[in-house]
Amino acid sequence: MRWLVTGARGMLGQDLVARVREDGHEVVALDRAELDITDGAATLDAVAGFDVVANCAAWTAVDDAETREADAFTVNAVGPQSLARAAARHGARLVQVSTDYVFDGHATEPYAEDGFAAPRSAYGRTKLAGEWAVRAAGADHLILRTAWLYGANGSCFPRTIARVAAEKGGLDVVDDQVGQPTWTVDVADLAVRLVAVGAPAGTYHATSSGRASWFGFARAVVAAAGLDPEIVRPTTSEGYVRPAPRPTFSVLGHDALRAAGVQPIGDWQERWATAAKEVLA
Repeated sequence: MRWLVTGARGMLGQDLVARVREDGHEVVALDRAELDITDGAATLDAVAGFDVVANCAAWTAVDDAETREADAFTVNAVGPQSLARAAARHGARLVQVSTDYVFDGHATEPYAEDGFAAPRSAYGRTKLAGEWAVRAAGADHLILRTAWLYGANGSCFPRTIARVAAEKGGLDVVDDQVGQPTWTVDVADLAVRLVAVGAPAGTYHATSSGRASWFGFARAVVAAAGLDPEIVRPTTSEGYVRPAPRPTFSVLGHDALRAAGVQPIGDWQERWATAAKEVLA
């Protein structure tokens, strides 16, 4: 297969390019400097001749989106729409990366793939608009919602926590936000597996299994860095108010993957144990 990966210099984009190459596929990696995905004519030309288009490009500055929602919308909704229209025209399969922020974060059980979307932030609204745009364009698509991403090719929670813990000897981390720490390597692998088996078009959740609070994840990170996890202290979100509201509950269900005969990503603790050395290097 011939793959086109946009946003290819980001943390997930780099891992996806590497994973596609592992399977021996041809891949062209483009970043914003090489392709403006909001340019309909440019994307129409760029997508020609490819079997799969994976869009890892996104506005991910969650707090900035609160005051620059139009800019975030352009990247997160207009861009995917352009790619989806081009994919539909050329008969390519589009893999669109989305987020847990499309949900309200108030649930107590894992969100289903067809669960009610009610984003509470500008970032979530623009990413949900991107999902709608992809579906409306009529392209053969796989929408992959992910969350709490970390990886070796960019700044992320584990790297920051390990550095601050080493420098300050202790830190407070919120214990009232729950989600699924997810390695970008695993998201990339899942995307390739879904394409390889010809999974039905639709929405899938690309997160690790299990659940943890940021505090619990931070303690696992500090332990992996060779420090005493007891230096991480629990606190509440009230002490860390930000412009964009953070979901209290970001656990996503994986029924659609199982229905497609695709194994979900493993438990977050096991995956972190495998990833830690590379991510913290």
